[in-house]
Amino acid sequence: MSDELTPVARFLFEAGTLKAARRTGWWMAGVRDPESVAEHSWRTALLASVIATLEGADPARAALLAVWHDSQEPRTGDVNHLGKKYQGSADPRAVTADQVAGMPEALAAVIRDVVGEYEDKESDEARCARDADKLECLLQGIEYRAQGYALAQRWIDNSRRRIATPSGAALADRLLGMDPLDWLRAVLGEQPRPGERPR
Repeated sequence: MSDELTPVARFLFEAGTLKAARRTGWWMAGVRDPESVAEHSWRTALLASVIATLEGADPARAALLAVWHDSQEPRTGDVNHLGKKYQGSADPRAVTADQVAGMPEALAAVIRDVVGEYEDKESDEARCARDADKLECLLQGIEYRAQGYALAQRWIDNSRRRIATPSGAALADRLLGMDPLDWLRAVLGEQPRPGERPR
């Protein structure tokens, strides 16, 4: 068993590189220091659990799928949509198979199944996780727009159009009508500022 844990340990270091890997599409919107792939994946998993719960799907399974949805990117990089036009897209299943080679088969099989389910887009949980990926991009775009990156609107609009579940769409529409600091104002009991509409 200890020899089988060596590939697992190597993968854990590999996965850690996603904490430094930036989401490259935001550079086109002028964002100098966009969030990391790991930061994106964390909030995507959180959102997947929320959407799945609202949709009556398994929130833990949806979150698991979301955790692993970008796990191939230490090897492929974060290739944005423009880049994919020129270099194509690596098959996530093939990359995952390489990543789990030599791991204990019980673990490797679970990881391959999780990635395969996400890529197949057929289960309710996969649909919720995929919507969470788009909703996280929309949410991040709203935050960047509030920081003065007006070009983030393109990512907000494109993400909104790609959200398919009723709960994901309703949540997106609610987010679009809010300011990123509305949560803080609510916690502090602040009233809307003059000229600001109540939220």
